[in-house]
Amino acid sequence: MEPVGHHYIAEGSGCNADAIGRVETVEQILVRAAEIAGVTVWSISFHRFSPNGVSGVVVISESHLSVHTWPEYGYVALDIFTCGNTAKPEAAVQYALKEFGASSMHITEVTRGLEEGDRQFFHSIVTWEELLPGKEGQKRAKPARRPRVKGRRRARAR
Repeated sequence: MEPVGHHYIAEGSGCNADAIGRVETVEQILVRAAEIAGVTVWSISFHRFSPNGVSGVVVISESHLSVHTWPEYGYVALDIFTCGNTAKPEAAVQYALKEFGASSMHITEVTRGLEEGDRQFFHSIVTWEELLPGKEGQKRAKPARRPRVKGRRRARAR
C-alpha cells in the first residue's frame, strides 16, 4: 500500500526578520507554497503577535500548512502535511524557506500511514539539513532513504 501522506517539519534559521515579522508577507508566502505543492486551499487564518511574530495556517483538502515565526531570532517553524501522492510538499517547503530568507534549514520528513497489509499503521522518519545556495556555503545532499525491510518495525504494546 502507498503511504497515506507526507509530513514535513522544517526549521528555518537566518531568516529575514522583516519578512517573517509581517503577517501579509508570511501569508502570501504560505499560500503560494500551497499553490506550488499543487493542493486545494480551503481556509486561511493568520495572526501577528505583539511585539513580534506571526502564526498561521492554510487548511487544504489534503491536510494543512502552518507556520510560526520569531523575527527576533530569525527563526521559522514550518509544518506541511499532505495526504495522497499527487501533492509536492517538499517543493512547498523549499519555496517557503527560500522566500523567508533562510540561510539554513533542518527538515524532517515523516512518511505517514504505512502498513504491510495488516491494517496496523506506522510511519518512517528521515531528517536532513541544508545550507541554501547563495547563502553560507553549498547545499548539503539529502540522505538516501533506507530501504524498508518487510516485517521490521517498532514493537507494539500488547
